[in-house]
Amino acid sequence: MAHPACQGWFLESRAGIEWRSRTRSYTDPMDQDRARSLLIAERDEVQGLLKDAEAAGREDRQSEVDSEAGDIADAAQPLTAVGMDDAIAESLRSRLDAIERALHRLDDGTYGRSVRSGEPIPDERLEADPAAELTIEEARAAERG
Repeated sequence: MAHPACQGWFLESRAGIEWRSRTRSYTDPMDQDRARSLLIAERDEVQGLLKDAEAAGREDRQSEVDSEAGDIADAAQPLTAVGMDDAIAESLRSRLDAIERALHRLDDGTYGRSVRSGEPIPDERLEADPAAELTIEEARAAERG
């Protein structure tokens, strides 16, 4: 699922759907201004996608109401679409929360450090996911357990 205005792509993971930008460069160092710029750009994009997902959910809910007079098989299609829209919207809200937490860490001077251990998060990881809260090792361990 890619939004037409999106300059990136979505990756599905156990944690949900994650947006990745094609425009990020792995050669630039991650400084505070760059981090804020990446986070704000991603926040804006995710907010737009969330708005679209919520609108699609409203449309699917209306279709569900409109199809209640039809047969059961016809009514199941909007229900499935509503569930998918809700799951996408929830994943996007979760991503927005992660982005907001990262912006707060920028403001309080803790950005770029693991929220669990305080260890530095490598620039490469922050480039791939500017809202990263854990080192890659910590994230892998959290997925396993």
